[in-house]
Amino acid sequence: EVQLVESGGGLVQAGGSLRLSCTRSGFTMDNYVIGWFRQAPGKGRVGLACIDNDDYTTYADSVKGRFTISSDNAKNTVYLQMNSLKPEDTAVYYCAAYYGQGHVLLPTYDYWGQGTQVTVSS
Repeated sequence: EVQLVESGGGLVQAGGSLRLSCTRSGFTMDNYVIGWFRQAPGKGRVGLACIDNDDYTTYADSVKGRFTISSDNAKNTVYLQMNSLKPEDTAVYYCAAYYGQGHVLLPTYDYWGQGTQVTVSS
């Protein structure tokens, strides 16, 4: 059974940084994509970045230059480094996964974590 567990959220002032972690387990196939999404109150879930098993990455235009996705395969963990945070980055952040090779930033992934809250104060 695939499991994804996020951590690292919290309260940070505008201009600050946070690093989110997504620890995975139960993967049974070699080709997969892991993505980060966020959902602000009253809004839909939005894709931010994704990374595949070969460490190729894709970013949404809204976070290019501020967020960085990376993977530590030895730790089965994918990270989202978030810099220059803004109040509008406040949301619940989710990691998600699917088996396959195409990069998609739509919330159509098969497996989801429980989410971690990020709050950016002004």
